[in-house]
Amino acid sequence: MDIIEVQFTPWDQIYYFSYPEQTDHSRVVMGNKLVVKTSIGLELGTIVGLKKLKDEEVKALESKDQPVVPFIRVANDDDIAQDAKSNTDNASRVKYCQGQVKKHKLTMKLVDCHCSFDNNRITFAFIADGRVDFRDLVKELTKHFKKTIRLQQLGVRDEAKLTGDFGSCGLKLCCQGHLKSLGNVSTEFAKDQMIAHRGSDRLSGQCGRLKCCLAYEEDFYREELKNYPKIGEKVKTKSGTGYVIGLNILSKTFDVRIKDDKKGDAIVQVDIK
Repeated sequence: MDIIEVQFTPWDQIYYFSYPEQTDHSRVVMGNKLVVKTSIGLELGTIVGLKKLKDEEVKALESKDQPVVPFIRVANDDDIAQDAKSNTDNASRVKYCQGQVKKHKLTMKLVDCHCSFDNNRITFAFIADGRVDFRDLVKELTKHFKKTIRLQQLGVRDEAKLTGDFGSCGLKLCCQGHLKSLGNVSTEFAKDQMIAHRGSDRLSGQCGRLKCCLAYEEDFYREELKNYPKIGEKVKTKSGTGYVIGLNILSKTFDVRIKDDKKGDAIVQVDIK
């Protein structure tokens, strides 16, 4: 099935839609906008990806409460103008909400807000360390704006994606550039790639979390590690028997410490056969 990936705001997740019958596919291109119907109302979203999915992949999405339904239409000038008008006052909305957050003494940081295409709903995005009881805040905002209010909690990586910056490589942050989904980056990645000793300062991005680029070569390292002994494993070499103390994936070697009571310890490098 031909699938269209749509995002309503830079900090929201990606939603999936299919083509209505008799659609002019030439107008469904990256960056164009679509009017779509979601479970909570009409929205105007930006096309961020086009792909083909197998039937089982579509079923997997729908099993996660992400039904793949046809979009309504490609947005016209009036649709785009209407959406812009609905979001004109977002700065003042955020300012008012910030005042209420302070009033209710909530430990949360507001990032942005978005008004739905049908002008019936406002979503406020925020960052917090843990769960926040914002029920009283929602009541106050609903009364003030006279619209349905949603609060959506983001992670610090989402904030970096929204605000943007440059990485230590000198290029735009991957999360703001080409990464659609941030995914999970584990400390195991640094261990597999033998760079955990560099410390968190060098391995962390602007968001304070592990750099997304650690995931780019993880599959390669995991596959290569199958050919190597484990750290601490006892092995035989031409120079004697010792214990593995280091792996060098790129040079296809591993280091072995060989104990010799007379000559002292020696470290030899062994090639992977």
